[in-house]
Amino acid sequence: METAVAITHAQTHDALVEQLDQSVREVVRREGVDPQRDAGVVRRIAETVVRAHDEQSLTGVVAPVPDVASVVGELVARVSGFGPLQPLLDDPDVEEIWINDPSRVFVARRGRHELTNLMLSAAQVNELVERMLKSSGRRIDLSRPFVDAMLPEGHRLHVVLEGISRGFSAVNIRKFVLRAARLPDLVALGSLTPRAATFLDASVKAGLNVLVAGGTQAGSLQGV
Repeated sequence: METAVAITHAQTHDALVEQLDQSVREVVRREGVDPQRDAGVVRRIAETVVRAHDEQSLTGVVAPVPDVASVVGELVARVSGFGPLQPLLDDPDVEEIWINDPSRVFVARRGRHELTNLMLSAAQVNELVERMLKSSGRRIDLSRPFVDAMLPEGHRLHVVLEGISRGFSAVNIRKFVLRAARLPDLVALGSLTPRAATFLDASVKAGLNVLVAGGTQAGSLQGV
């Protein structure tokens, strides 16, 4: 019984998002907005569309939006981002995404491979590939069945066209992940001891050159 209710709820949610998606796309087309270049504008349009729908739901004509912020985010991902893959791209712990079969989407998270609960259709994968390649200015076809491209955030996209791969287009995204931008970040990651970080910080402030001596993983720091 609970499973049936959950399925019905998911179907209702999907139908609602699909309806709102069409409304957002209609406004985007009418106003001549480039959805990938103007994601902020798309978000404002999505917020307006969802707010108007939610107000209309007070009359009982349409179903209410259960979580406005979540639905707006989903709409922006569908229209301006990379749809169901966008949450994985936004997750800082995900380092890599690959799809060898639409029903099996894997990620590398903190160095470990995981099978996600995301299930796509072949049509969705093809649409995502087309959208990602459009953002990179590259294309893929039978004359060029392999593509290596750069996505807007610096992620590397690798695609092998259906027919060359086994039954489906194979997709791999290696994310550009900035793990450490400051000395405290290196300490938090365990790449640097607090003592070494203090030394480096003091050396830079004093205008000293720092020499790293010794082999990889075994270097020592010396002020020069």
